Amino acid sequence: MKLSNTLKIFSTSLIILLFNNQTAGKASAGALLQGLDKVTARIKNIQAPINQFVAFGSLRLCVRACIKRPPEEFPESSAFLEVFDEHSGQARTPIFSGWMFASSPSLSSMEHAIYDIWVVDCIKSKISR
Repeated sequence: MKLSNTLKIFSTSLIILLFNNQTAGKASAGALLQGLDKVTARIKNIQAPINQFVAFGSLRLCVRACIKRPPEEFPESSAFLEVFDEHSGQARTPIFSGWMFASSPSLSSMEHAIYDIWVVDCIKSKISR
């Protein structure tokens, strides 16, 4: 009787754990971003590994997390970004810290006079630098 109850609890816990793991977004090795230089009107693809600073003009970008939904759900990639402006000889000025969403870039956008940054996708494999 006791073994039967233990088995029921274990199997129920296992099912819940598996279900939660399948519905949650998958963490990634980094994010694919695009940056727009408004002065030159040039767009650059930026591969940003998790927890490493990447330069784009005078900006320093750091992706803290990038989550992509599984294929059976509505497609969405979201990244938590920290963006700093670093002019020559001056300290880093925080510009943006928050989540950006690939499907809705205007929902949580970075405001800067010269640059725009947005999320394109999450990168699964390790990014070589």
